[in-house]
Amino acid sequence: MKPLDLKAVHAFVLIADLRSFTRAADALGSTQSGVSVLLKRLERRLDRHLIERTPRLIRLSAEGQAFLEPARVLLAAHQRALDPAPAEHRRLIVGLSHQLVGTELPTLLRDLREQDPALVVELRVQTSREAIKAHDDGHLDAAIVLQAHDPRRNARRLYAEPFGWIAAHSMQHRAGQPLRLATQGESCGIRAAAVRALDEAGIAWTETFIGQGAAVLGAAATAGLAVALLPCRVAPHGTADLGARLGLPALPKFDVVQHANLSDRRDRAALRTIAAALRAGIG
Repeated sequence: MKPLDLKAVHAFVLIADLRSFTRAADALGSTQSGVSVLLKRLERRLDRHLIERTPRLIRLSAEGQAFLEPARVLLAAHQRALDPAPAEHRRLIVGLSHQLVGTELPTLLRDLREQDPALVVELRVQTSREAIKAHDDGHLDAAIVLQAHDPRRNARRLYAEPFGWIAAHSMQHRAGQPLRLATQGESCGIRAAAVRALDEAGIAWTETFIGQGAAVLGAAATAGLAVALLPCRVAPHGTADLGARLGLPALPKFDVVQHANLSDRRDRAALRTIAAALRAGIG
């Protein structure tokens, strides 16, 4: 019996987890067409249709859903066979802007574990400014942050992160009253862009809550205290981008960039997986 192509199986698992051929290709260090070829090869070998693909949606077929867990088991067994003795653990320290942490984190951690069981990933969730400084000072192997406006920095652009005016569905804003904002304080570049847009539109505002991180600002929005300036993908349950309903100006997208200079091939692969998972969160 002809064995399965393990690279094709790995591509299938990444497509299933990241919901994108492009992101799976990024994680594999391949191309979208290359990943498509691998999937077709696997489907022919299994004589099953694994992925339902439309211009706007990628999801598992019933056969793909049934194959997903055996595929994970196969990849894990292959990794154990390659490293029958306990491998020496390596550590990769990555600084991550706390505004980028969303619901994709469990999938990200599982994919990293399956890809390289010997890798210990230390994620330090902090402000973008703190992560960049820690990387510059040699305390981080890599940093994934919202774009710092510093043209001298040699950072790799990963994608654009959409931000919104996130508030509880039930929030009411009375005409003539200042818009209540939840922000990260005056040092935050997102706050600066938001209040500049409000001022240009002639909309009065007041800062009624200051906190650090998406979870804290999301809690303020959920409680109805204020409108939080957050990435749309991390909006908590019961909230949404109410900018259009409240007549607020559109917020710009902010670049997410990566600072890294990694020589180890396995570390670079792990960083690609992290970046691909983050991109998957924006849909």
